[in-house]
Amino acid sequence: MQMEQDLLQLCLGCYFLQSYWHSLQPSVREWIDPIQTEDLWISVLVIGEIRKGINLIQPRDPVSAFTLEQWLQESIENFNGQILPITLKIAEEWGRLNAIRSLPLADSLMAATANAHHLTLVTRNSSDFAATGVRVFNPFEA
Repeated sequence: MQMEQDLLQLCLGCYFLQSYWHSLQPSVREWIDPIQTEDLWISVLVIGEIRKGINLIQPRDPVSAFTLEQWLQESIENFNGQILPITLKIAEEWGRLNAIRSLPLADSLMAATANAHHLTLVTRNSSDFAATGVRVFNPFEA
């Protein structure tokens, strides 16, 4: 599997890439504009984080939750074959990274996924990964 592209972590910009394109700040639009969906990879954990967000929004804003649910299902279809599972190789890398610096489980597994596949982790939360050696890019600071 050739993955020289970027692994997307759920971040504010990533979350709204398709449905809320007009609200992205210019640096994020400039980064994402030339990139095709087939050039991006996401961790299965991103799907879980989005699902969590939808379920948290549902009780107080069912209309937004419905819209986000549709967007999630469309995104899963668009990223078909580009959603990376947690594997033994990633679990090994996760253990190595957590020996360096303990991170929240989802963040550290996404970092391990990026390292295991030689990808760049795209996140707004780049400072949390500084000591791990994971290649990180923050389009909000570009």
